[in-house]
Amino acid sequence: MRWSRITDPALPPLAISLGDPAGVGPELICESWARREAEGLPPFFVCGGKDVLSAAARARGLAIDFAEIFDPCEAGSAGREALPVLGDGDASYTPGNPSSLGARLAFNSLQAGTGFAVSGAASGIVTGPIAKAALAEVGFDFPGQTEFVADACGVPAEDAVMLLAGPSLRTVPLTVHCALADVPGLLTQGLIVRRCRVVAEAMRTDYGIAQPRIAIAGLNPHAGEAGRMGREEIEIIAPAIAQLRADGIDATGPHPADTLFAPRARATYDVAIAMYHDQALVPLKALDFDQGVNVTLGLPIVRTSPDHGTAFDIAGKGLADPGAMIAAIRMAGEIAARRTIAQ
Repeated sequence: MRWSRITDPALPPLAISLGDPAGVGPELICESWARREAEGLPPFFVCGGKDVLSAAARARGLAIDFAEIFDPCEAGSAGREALPVLGDGDASYTPGNPSSLGARLAFNSLQAGTGFAVSGAASGIVTGPIAKAALAEVGFDFPGQTEFVADACGVPAEDAVMLLAGPSLRTVPLTVHCALADVPGLLTQGLIVRRCRVVAEAMRTDYGIAQPRIAIAGLNPHAGEAGRMGREEIEIIAPAIAQLRADGIDATGPHPADTLFAPRARATYDVAIAMYHDQALVPLKALDFDQGVNVTLGLPIVRTSPDHGTAFDIAGKGLADPGAMIAAIRMAGEIAARRTIAQ
């Protein structure tokens, strides 16, 4: 897979939420802005945290300027010479040491950026990595940012589908943040069909794939081996695939997961559907860790995020790779441009 670098200069800028200010998010945002021209990134602005960003840039050895803006439309002109920051929310920069004040800033930044995307003042939102436990202490009562953004859009959480996308692989986990022991009970034919329909539509509108090929993994080793290692493939997954094919969706499987992500297999599909979190994320992170993007499908707005966490252990040390943040910003701009073209 190649990044197409589709852009539309007439689109509003992207909003970037800061993420936890004690994590690597702020420094990677600064690094992304410093590389914006070389990477061909669309215009963007950050929601709050000007002092945090400035300190993070210094810690990383970046000599960049910051521009205070008061409206997203100012980001284009201001962003030519300085990183635009909208909003006066701030906190102390304490890399590796999260605080309640920092969590509050992260929450406020997420709320502001989502609001700009929902209103159309921003062409989408790129969310910085958060610490869920710290956010929960300041009133964030969602499992993650995906559910928060979906709720802000009025979309049921079950219709907000997590796609992990990198240069080598696109994959969707049907179940996400739950115990592995709970996965078999959560899988239903209806869940598979509903989410695969969202995926198929997103492949067409957001990725420009007219006839997307969807490969669906089995749950059990060897895809159950005809029922010898479990019956979920026979009773749940195969009937869902039959229904999808009857709907005109090019779905195949259930495929054994241990071969589905091999190079020759990846050439046969556009997106792989996994049954649980690690079945999807292990191959994505093995192949594309430094360029992996978390995309939320099924929303009326564009939302992406780098597919890594806060990395408190290396925050402020100049060690974090900016590749995933750069890829998340680029992909958000590409999706926004494609949706505009499709209208």
